[in-house]
Amino acid sequence: MRPRDVVLLSTADWDNPFWTNKQHVAVELARRGFRVLYVESLGLRRPTLESRDRRRVLRRLRRALRPPRRVRDNLWVWSPLAWPAHERPSARRLNRWLVRGGLAIWLRWLRLRPDLLWTYNPMSTEVLDLSAFRTVVYHCVDDIKAAPGMPKELIERVEVDLVRRADVIFATAPKLLEDRRGHNRNTVYLSNVADYAHFAKARDPDTPVPDDLAGIPEPRIGFVGAISGYKLDFALLRQLALAHPEWSVVLIGEIGEGDPATNVSALAGLPNLHLLGPRPYAALPEYLKGFRVGLLPNRLNDYTASMFPMKFFEYLAAGLPVVSVDLPALREHADVASLAATPGAFIAAVEAALADDGAAQARRLARAQAHTYATRTDAMLELLRQHLGEDPGVPDPAAPRSSVGR
Repeated sequence: MRPRDVVLLSTADWDNPFWTNKQHVAVELARRGFRVLYVESLGLRRPTLESRDRRRVLRRLRRALRPPRRVRDNLWVWSPLAWPAHERPSARRLNRWLVRGGLAIWLRWLRLRPDLLWTYNPMSTEVLDLSAFRTVVYHCVDDIKAAPGMPKELIERVEVDLVRRADVIFATAPKLLEDRRGHNRNTVYLSNVADYAHFAKARDPDTPVPDDLAGIPEPRIGFVGAISGYKLDFALLRQLALAHPEWSVVLIGEIGEGDPATNVSALAGLPNLHLLGPRPYAALPEYLKGFRVGLLPNRLNDYTASMFPMKFFEYLAAGLPVVSVDLPALREHADVASLAATPGAFIAAVEAALADDGAAQARRLARAQAHTYATRTDAMLELLRQHLGEDPGVPDPAAPRSSVGR
């Protein structure tokens, strides 16, 4: 397949410590020879006065004055300047001018063609001219409008426009598939996946357990990811820690990521509950090696009903038994994980997982090996090729092109 040039419109900054679909897909496309311009988040959520948001705004202002930076072969990252007040028509007009104008300049500077738009941003039609691209892919990985601080009504309206106009939509959860297929029959379900080789390092005898984790008493059961009030059930975690004071419950991640109003006071005063803060992506296999069980203690709400947790296959690749609340997207994998409908069932499932003799590990590993970024990217490109009736890597030189910045 001869690769195309890709504009990947992300909803996450490139250097976010917890990589998600956006960074991994960009890397996979670049590895296959696609030339990718990764466009960092436009700030869908209105920033607060929290220091984290202030630092991010200042960092974005500095980066917006620079040209795209090359981070890997065939992969550049651009930080556009945007006004994060999208509910205001004036802000949307300004952002349209800033993003389209900047993109036109940098595509010309990098000598990239507007072949393929691969977007994660439901407001893409507000900032870009979709007709400027030969092909549009909407990779729908979350119900973003259900997250705190989002302009819900605006996103709901403009996302329908994007779904109708996209050539192909890839949805990572059954609920996302169901809601979007009604507007575009070219919607396909492909779940979230994991970097199997990376997280398999947790099973390597030579992989060390970090000192800060090794000093915490065993058995350790843990969670890795955003510690945010709209995602995690802090009451469940407290109940878990109180029910078994001999267990160490370890949470690794940034508090308030995506939800600055997060309050973790419910976890205070529990000597066996440990908040370690965020850790680099490269070090996560070392921390998972020190766990006995991987937890998915999510709240059940509109957001998580459409969520396929990134950590699921990462835990499996690390060889860990997984205990989760009853998330709809995980029900098809109930044969390799424990899904609990009540707090009591969740605690009982952790008790059983700690007694796991490893007999089911081969099945867990096989499931994780079948759900990697490499295998899913191959599947997405093949589906795209079939839909277009052509090799998506071969542009038609006779096809008309419109200006990205118009």
